[in-house]
Amino acid sequence: MGYSRSSIFRSFVVVVVVFVVLVVNVGNGQLVPALFIFGDSVVDVGNNNHRLTLVKANFPPYGRDFQNHYPTGRFCNGKLATDFIVEILGFTSYPPAYMDLKPRGKNLLNGTNFASAASGYLDATATLYNAVPLSHQLEYYKDCQNKLVETAGQSKAASIISDAIYIVTAGSSDFIQNFYINPLLNKVYTADKFSDLLLQRYSNFIQAWYVHLSKRILIFSNEQNLHALGARRIGVTTLPPMGCLPACITLFNPHSNECVSNFNNDAINFNAKLNATSQKLRQMLPGLNLVVLDIYQPLYDLVTKPQDYGFSEARKGCCGTGLVETAILCNKKSIGTCANATEYVFWDGLHPSEAANQVLANDLLAAGISLIS
Repeated sequence: MGYSRSSIFRSFVVVVVVFVVLVVNVGNGQLVPALFIFGDSVVDVGNNNHRLTLVKANFPPYGRDFQNHYPTGRFCNGKLATDFIVEILGFTSYPPAYMDLKPRGKNLLNGTNFASAASGYLDATATLYNAVPLSHQLEYYKDCQNKLVETAGQSKAASIISDAIYIVTAGSSDFIQNFYINPLLNKVYTADKFSDLLLQRYSNFIQAWYVHLSKRILIFSNEQNLHALGARRIGVTTLPPMGCLPACITLFNPHSNECVSNFNNDAINFNAKLNATSQKLRQMLPGLNLVVLDIYQPLYDLVTKPQDYGFSEARKGCCGTGLVETAILCNKKSIGTCANATEYVFWDGLHPSEAANQVLANDLLAAGISLIS
């Protein structure tokens, strides 16, 4: 399959910006000292492996194209988008899963991954699936900070904390695995009001002031937050085109192969509010480099124009029938699992394939270049 001029141009832009940053940082090896990752299944590298939950991926065929063909707990056949970013940034190993390794000492120096599949901005979303809520992920990060000080000393630990990149990926589970299927929520909240609730939690997670956009006021929260713990370079991803995920089409638009338009509209609305909230946070905290990383448009392009990127299948995932399978439904006995996942945009019903993740990583890196330079 050939590639479109637009995809080639975007890849060229990524190569150029990375080259420039490499020249500026020549001799330093890693472009940043560490990477700390928070969120859900899109970035989980194994934190759910040791939890009593059905939302895990530490069994075949997950991981079949990863190192040693081993299932690590990643919801993918191979590398996640963050794995590709880690490699481009010059790291020789991936930030370990906090719950998997209980990192100590030098294991923490390059960062840690706290993400838990089925987690979201709402603690209640994680509770439904016994995942690790974002608030608890933040507590684990605080614990890691203490261990960093013990290992590297106060001065070096402070430098690592302030210069590290922090990635936050959440919100999809709040909608897909909670709001859309939970009458206790969708009978009380509209999707628009639910977005406001999620943005409140997002704002509290970043810092202690919640930006109330509609009333144009600030509401103080006494909860601990990422900024107060020293984070200064933060990248937060938008919601993807949720209505184009294979499982969502199968379950919510069964008589059509088209994306669920209202789900995509909910994502677009949320993303606009995420940008506005993030802008307010940047204005309030001048030292904060907070970048919104758009995942919606890149993934939407892959779904609607797969041939432009070398893919042949964007409606079905590779695993099983490709229509709904994810987590325990995607297993080594799933009938129909494809032989070559590089032709598929999605690996299972909800998550991109390694090949798609590589394309997405390039877009994310280009969008977040200010976090590096």
